[in-house]
Amino acid sequence: MDSVTPLERIRRQLALAVGENAVFDGWTPTAVEAAALSAGVEPVQARLALPKDAVGLIDVYGQAVDRALEEAFPPERVTVMKIRARIRELLWTRLQVQAPAREAIRRALAILAMPQNLASAARFSWRTADVIWRIAGDTATDYNHYTKRLTLSAVYGSTLLHWLNDESEGFAETAAFLDRRIDEVMRFEKWKADWRAGSDRRPSLSRFVARLRYPPR
Repeated sequence: MDSVTPLERIRRQLALAVGENAVFDGWTPTAVEAAALSAGVEPVQARLALPKDAVGLIDVYGQAVDRALEEAFPPERVTVMKIRARIRELLWTRLQVQAPAREAIRRALAILAMPQNLASAARFSWRTADVIWRIAGDTATDYNHYTKRLTLSAVYGSTLLHWLNDESEGFAETAAFLDRRIDEVMRFEKWKADWRAGSDRRPSLSRFVARLRYPPR
């Protein structure tokens, strides 16, 4: 039985379009109205279904992008891929889904960087990392659950910033950047495996995450 309410259905219908219209109108009710008109939805209903504030609209948009990932990567597609390919393709696909709203994403990051919005920014980032790992088949419940999401948040954040400033054809520079970051994550997973096996080598999580977020050029 479909438990989605009519307003939630409208919210989901318009969420991605709101981001695309935010390129021109910002994360404002004007973007909501434009998305509603293009979709044939009554503006009054759209205003009831969607948040009034910028952070709320950014949140709804981000959830829609995550849902698009879940739809694009059903279990039968994921299971035939190696773990590195799963994470790489999920991150790359997320950028592709957001491409029509690229300039709005830049505005969104500026809004989320405001001191009063930092907690929301951290929550959104963690949620996306959690969605990606769950789609990838991760079932960890110990400390690995947290370290995987922490490192992936850093990888995605740095890659997103690179993508926003990438003018290369087909975002080739971002693709190469992402591949390097994924390689580092895979090395880190190997280090953790060695650690659990009793290796004397103890990697520093804080230094590693800092390197992912601010990688050497």
